[in-house]
Amino acid sequence: MSNLNESKANITQTVVMDQTEQVKMFLSVTPCVIFLYVNGVMLFTLSKKTVFQEMPRYMLFGHMLWVDTLNLFMTVVLYICAFGSISIMKNLCLFLLISTTALLHVSVLNLSLMSLERYVAICFPLRHAEITTSERTKMAIGVVWMIGLIQPLSDMIIFYAIDSTSAVMNLFCSRTTLFRLQIYKKLEISITCIFFVSVCFVIIFTYASIAAVAKTASSDKASAKKANKTVLLHLLQLVLGLISLLLEAIFEAFYVRVDINTLANLMYFFFVVFIIFPRCLSPLVYGLRDQAFGWSFKYYFTLGFIRQNRCKTEIHLVAGGCKI
Repeated sequence: MSNLNESKANITQTVVMDQTEQVKMFLSVTPCVIFLYVNGVMLFTLSKKTVFQEMPRYMLFGHMLWVDTLNLFMTVVLYICAFGSISIMKNLCLFLLISTTALLHVSVLNLSLMSLERYVAICFPLRHAEITTSERTKMAIGVVWMIGLIQPLSDMIIFYAIDSTSAVMNLFCSRTTLFRLQIYKKLEISITCIFFVSVCFVIIFTYASIAAVAKTASSDKASAKKANKTVLLHLLQLVLGLISLLLEAIFEAFYVRVDINTLANLMYFFFVVFIIFPRCLSPLVYGLRDQAFGWSFKYYFTLGFIRQNRCKTEIHLVAGGCKI
C-alpha cells in the first residue's frame, strides 16, 4: 500500500514538473516569436525608405537588427533542442554554435561602430557627412564581420583538425558538450577579453567625449544629451553581452554546489534575463527613441492605422524644419 502511495506521489510530481517545464517553454519562446515579428517589421520599415538605407546611422541600426534577429532565432532553436532533448548531428550543432558566436561578436563590435558614429556626429558635426559616408560604413561593417569570424573559424579548424567526437550528439547541443578540449576555453577567454576590453574602451571614450561637449556646448545640448544616453545604452548592452558569454562558466561553478532542479531554474532565469530579453528589447528601444524611424515603424506595425508624420520622417535638416 505504501509503495502504491509512493508511486502515485512520484507520478503526480512528474506531471507537475512537466507542466512547469511547459509553462517555462511557453513564457520563453512566445516573447521571442513576438519580437521576431517586431524586428521583421522594423527591417521592412528600413527597406521602404531610401534615406534609411543610405544614412550611416540607420545602416548600422539595420545591421544590428539583422544580427540580433538571426541570433535570437538560432538561440531559440538551440533552446528548443535542449528542452526536447533532441540529438543533433555534429556538423549541424557546429554550424549553430559558431553562427551564434559570430553573431554575438559582430553585435558587440557593431556597438562600437554605433558609438563612434554618435561621437563624430556630436563632436565633429561639420565633418560628420564627410567622415561617416555610406561607403565607409559598409567597409566598417565588412571589417567587423572579418574580426567577428576569428573565433568561430578557429573553433571550426580546431574541431576538424584535432578534435574527435562521435557523429551524432546524444546530448543537447552546447559548447560544453561539443567543444571538450581545453584549447577551446583558452581561445574563447583570450578573444572575449580582447573584444570586450576594446569595445568597452571605445564606448567609455565616446561617452566621455560627448559628455564634455554637452557641458560646453552653447546650443543643441539636447542632441548631445540624447547621444550620451544612447552610448550608455550601448554600455549596458555590452555588459549583458559579456554576462551571456560567461553563463557556461557560471553554470559550471553552480553545478557542484546545487541540485539539478535548482540548476535548471537558474539556467532558465539566466536564459530569459540575459539572452532573450536584451536581444528582444534593444532594437525596440532604439527604434522608438528615434523620431524619424519611430513614426514610420508605428505606421507599418499598425498596418497604416497610425498615419505617418512626414515632417518627422524628413531626413534632410533644413533651417526651421524637422530634426531627427
